[in-house]
Parts: sequence; C-alpha cells; structure tokens
Amino acid sequence: MTRKVAYWVSTGLLAALSVFAAFTYLLGSPQTAQEFVHVGYPQQLRIILGIAKLLGAITLVVPGFARLKEWAYAGFTFAWISALVAHYLAKDGPIAFMPLLLLVLLVTSYLTRPASRQWHQAKVTTT
Repeated sequence: MTRKVAYWVSTGLLAALSVFAAFTYLLGSPQTAQEFVHVGYPQQLRIILGIAKLLGAITLVVPGFARLKEWAYAGFTFAWISALVAHYLAKDGPIAFMPLLLLVLLVTSYLTRPASRQWHQAKVTTT
C-alpha cells in the first residue's frame, strides 16, 4: 500500500509540475523567455520542451504504453540534468539545484511503479 501511495504521489506531483511548466513554456511569458536567455538556451528549445513536458506528463499518468513510459522517464531525466547544469553554469546559486528535487521525485516514481506500468523485454534465448 505504501508503495502505491509513493508512486501516485510522486507521479502526480511530477505530472502536475510538468503540465504547469509546459503551459508556461508554450505561452511564452516575458519572464519565461528571459529565463531561457539567461541560461543560454534558444527560444526554439522552450517550445520543444513545452511540448515534450506536456506529452511526458500525459504518458506517465495514462494506463498502458509501458515502453513509451520508459522514454518519458529518460526524457525527464535528461531535461532535468541539463537544467541543473545550465543553472549551475549561469551561477544561479542554490536555485540551480532545484532540478535535483524533481529527479528525486522521478526516481521515486520509477522505482515504485506497479508491474502494469513497466516494460518487460522478451527474453532472448540462444541455442
């Protein structure tokens, strides 16, 4: 039961935060656009990340699509490690480590997910 609660709390928070970020990126407020300039990212990446975060959040919460869920977890991992590095290099101080909290939620979600949300590769046997 605890595992199920940990999964849904972490996954729900990730999905909600990712949807919020996606809309923020896609609506392109001046503050969001300036943040991308501040860390040295082009504005095109803001749109790409906005779409990817929205699709990733949906993928994590809907049933099925186990292989796609693996890609979503990987995509969020790459995005947040990149954000950590970008903010660190921009000398943003302690706020640069905020993506680590998201990575902790992501790892919690990944490690506590039920078997029905895991991708099981077929075992290959050789003779």
